[in-house]
This record gives sequence, C-alpha cells and structure tokens, in this order.
Amino acid sequence: MALPVPGYSPSFKKPPETLRLRRKRARSRGPPPSLTPELPQPAPRRSALAVGVPLRPFPASAGRGGSDGGSAAIRRNPFARLDNRPRVAAEPPDGLPRGQQEAPGLTPHASFSESDIPPSESTELPVDWSIKTRLLFTSSQPFTWADHLKAQEEAQGLVQHCRATEVTLPQSIQDPKLSTELRCAFQQSLIYWLHPALSWLPLFPRIGADRKMVGKTSPWAYDETMQHGLMSDWSVSFTSLYNLLKTKLCPYFYVCTYQFTVLFRAAGLAGNDVVTAVISPTTRGLREAMKNEGIEFSLPLIKENGHKKKTVGTSMEHREEQAISDEDEEESFSWLEEMGVQDKIKKPDIHSIKLCKEKHEVQMDHRPESVVFIKGINTFTLLNFLINCKSLVATSGPQAGLPPTLLSPIAFRGATMQMLKARSINVKTQAFSGYRDQFSLEITGPIMPHSLHSVTMLLRSSQSGSFSAGLYPHEPTAIFNICLPVDKVPDKEVVHKELANCGLHPKTLEQLSQIPLLGKSSLRNVEMSDYIYYWRS
Repeated sequence: MALPVPGYSPSFKKPPETLRLRRKRARSRGPPPSLTPELPQPAPRRSALAVGVPLRPFPASAGRGGSDGGSAAIRRNPFARLDNRPRVAAEPPDGLPRGQQEAPGLTPHASFSESDIPPSESTELPVDWSIKTRLLFTSSQPFTWADHLKAQEEAQGLVQHCRATEVTLPQSIQDPKLSTELRCAFQQSLIYWLHPALSWLPLFPRIGADRKMVGKTSPWAYDETMQHGLMSDWSVSFTSLYNLLKTKLCPYFYVCTYQFTVLFRAAGLAGNDVVTAVISPTTRGLREAMKNEGIEFSLPLIKENGHKKKTVGTSMEHREEQAISDEDEEESFSWLEEMGVQDKIKKPDIHSIKLCKEKHEVQMDHRPESVVFIKGINTFTLLNFLINCKSLVATSGPQAGLPPTLLSPIAFRGATMQMLKARSINVKTQAFSGYRDQFSLEITGPIMPHSLHSVTMLLRSSQSGSFSAGLYPHEPTAIFNICLPVDKVPDKEVVHKELANCGLHPKTLEQLSQIPLLGKSSLRNVEMSDYIYYWRS
C-alpha cells in the first residue's frame, strides 16, 4: 500500500487522462467532420494534395460570413494553408476604424486623421507662446535653398536682423535656390540672443537638464568669487532686458531657471495693455516668498468659491484676508444650526480645514495648474525679487552656481548672438506607384514664437503654399498659451505704432498681439495646403 506523500494533490491527472479531456473538448466545439458540408478546396491546395504534400484539415468554418466564421478566421494560422486569402473583417488589420488610416506617403506628424477632432483651418496660425525645441518641415519640393549660404548672404542676413529690416517676399518663388532675398531672410529668422553663453554647456532647456550637464566642466561650482561675478553680470543683463521691455523696444523675453520659466511680455501683447509676467511651474514656497515681498499675483487656473484666486502680497492685507477666510468658514456651517442638527454632525475645526487647503496647494506644485500671473508695477517688484532670490540658482548638482538662461529675440546688454541649427534632408518614401522623393527641413534649438512665425512665412513662398510640419515644444512652456484675464483690450493700431521699433516683422507683431487661444496645449501638427493652414494642438 502506497504511503501518502506530503503536498500530493488527489486531483492530479495522468497524461492519458489529460489527452482524453482534450479530445472531449475538441469534439464539443463543433459537429463531427462527417456532418459538416465539404467546402470546395482551392486549386493550390488540390495540387499540393495530388503530389502528396501533407496538409492540415481545411477549417470547417473558413470563408463563412457569419459570426462563427469571423471568429474562426481571426484564430486561424496563416501558414496552415497555401492560399493566404486576406482576412474577412469589418475593421482594418491594425485595429483602427476605417477612415482613420494614415494616407501613404505622409509623414506621421503630418497626418490629421489620428483622432476624431477635426483640425482647425485659417490663413494664419494662432499665436503659440511655448518654446519649441525642434521643427520638422516636409514638402514635395526640395529645401536645398536653405543649405550652404554664401558668405555675402550670411553677412546680409545678420545685418538685416540687427537693423530689423522688413523683408516682403512674393506669394510664390519660382526658383528658391536662386533667390538671394529668400536665403538672407532665412538667415535672419534663425538668430536669437542668449545670456550666459557657454559653448560647452547646453543652456536650454534648463528644467530636467541635469543629465545633459553631467560630466561637463563647471569651474564656478565651488568658487564663490566666480559665482558672484556670474550673478552680477546676469543681474545687469536681466535689468537691461526689462528696461527694453518697459520702453517697448523688446517685445518679450524668457527667464529659464532649473525649476521654473518666466515669460515677460511688453504692454500690448497677448491682449494686455500693461507689462505682464507668467511663471510656471511654481511651488508653495515660491508663492509664499513672493507674497512676503509684496508681489500681487493671481492663479488663473485655480478657482476658489467660483472666482479666480487672487493673492495679495502685503502682510497686513494677508492677515485681513486670512481673518475674512476664517469668518467665511464659520458661516459656511451655519445651515446646520438652522436645521437643528449641529450637535449630531461633527463639524471639522478650522485647523483641519487649513491643513486640507495647504495640502491642495502642495499637490498642485510643479504642475501646470500652479501657473502664476503678474501684471503692471508688480513685474518690477518681481524683477528685484528674482535678482535677490537665493533659490533661483541651484546649490548642488550639475547646474550648481549657474545663473538662469535669458532668451530674447533682440540684443541686450551682455547678450551673445546665437543661431538655430538648420539642415535639409532628402529621403525616399513609399507611394502607390513605387517610391517618391520626400524633402525635409529640420530646425533645432530654442525656437521662440517670432522665429516660428518668420520661418512659416518664408516657407509659404518657397514651397508654393504647400508643406507640413511637426512641432516639438518644451512642455513646461505650453501653459503660456492660456487665456489670461484682461482689464482692457488695447487698440491694434496703437499697439503696432508703439511697438514699431521692437525688432519684429509687422505681421509677426500682429500675430503676437492676439489673445492666446490654445489653452494648456501648444501647436503639434501644422499643414499648409493652397495657402490655407490646418493645425492641431
């Protein structure tokens, strides 16, 4: 008699029993082959059987149009038969509904059939205040005109930028490679100004850039004297930029730190009649520090009691606001007394309510919802706050001791002229009748709003109003496209007159003066067809 083995399962089945179960299951799935009407076998299968090639039995439900046939067709092995007919299915093989398949010959970023939301169309693009890191244009016409500029064309482009020369091109250029005016204007559109400028360090983007800076030489990291010198020069450049902005000689500029980005805009841009600043993302500590410095700001994406939340910075007004808030909390539970159930329901105390509010404020830290809006004279207070803010510069890591990056479309004190990198690429893409040439133009670097508009204006003429583009934004700056509260909409003619010397093309200035409409998103795909823009954010 066999002894019981520990861990032995009495339900264990021997291999022969398992095989019997499989046979029973196979028989229960359908009627026996003898009861199934034979289907006509294809000619290739009959030929294979005639020469003695062993083949698996023909599926009983193959080729049927019913629901059972559809499931069998999906499960079948395509190598089980010689005649691989296309599967019978209501949907395309990759699972996308019909009508949403990408057209052959189009690059993935140029396809507007990826979602059910129809793309917007207009003769002009909406204003996009995010900083792009890469643009990829594609067209059926070559971009060779953008390569290998002559020394005279490069010099002319630099002079045109420094003198803010307005260039107007015809609607269509017959031979772009022979157009000196086009090539000089392209050189002009690639220029931007930067501080500080260190050729061995990538100074944009700064948020999340530690990995790219690891191992790079940074002699100032442990030298306080050098750090003080860098911050002193940076403060002079920052003040110079703000003064240019205030006098409407600079349209806008960015301050890029390792934690957040600030966008300063001149009066008249984005629908505001005063100087404005937008900061994103922020933390509770930064907001409290600005509040203590007397900076009045608002959180346009945070609503409290059905109204946009506005924070006043002075300590006296802050205490009064806190007292009013406490009174509101007491009154909010007065309805319990009116119903006579105040003793039966436990009312949360004021400290618990404050802790919940603080938790909510901390939860939105480093998120787009923490964006802060500052306007008017408070932007000057913000300038002084940022210059004296100790946490503006990292104290450890690869960015330790390195001042924030200043980006501007025009020159300012201590700035260095930089160029966006551009290169044309020619590839072969598959089309209906073989292969065809696909021409691409790639632009990389900190691409600001004026550069994007200038380049698209040039391509309108050089590519005869037909091209597509993939836009890759620096994600933390996409929130700058939200529609901010406006007290008074400035007159367009007045804006163009007052900002006539800001260094931008009149059409670019007209676009930047529009109220942003993209919200929390930014332009991702753009296509021009017959001089009409189609875009998706």
